[in-house]
Amino acid sequence: MEDPLEMERSLQLRKHARRVMGAINTVVENLNDSEKVSSVLALVGKAHALKHKVEPIYFKKLTGVMLEVIAEEYPNDFTPEAHGAWTKMKTLIYTHVTAAYKEVGWAQYPTAT
Repeated sequence: MEDPLEMERSLQLRKHARRVMGAINTVVENLNDSEKVSSVLALVGKAHALKHKVEPIYFKKLTGVMLEVIAEEYPNDFTPEAHGAWTKMKTLIYTHVTAAYKEVGWAQYPTAT
């Protein structure tokens, strides 16, 4: 989808956004349980690699956009400390997800020329 209005009206996208935020919430709630964090993010990574065939770079892009949106929506609460914490979260997500991609033998498919 490229049209912002189409994205806003999409029930499928809204449902997926809830799942994404639910997974991030689970990670945040379990930051002291590294096994749970690894497990959740491994499931996400494997599903997106094997079932959805999503390039892993999109996780880096998505988490970057999330940081931008949070900063825009909550400028008074998005302190340098909060920014640092979310940056660490972004790195944690990307690191675990890409590890899951590697574990399942993800191979980059060349695009048609």
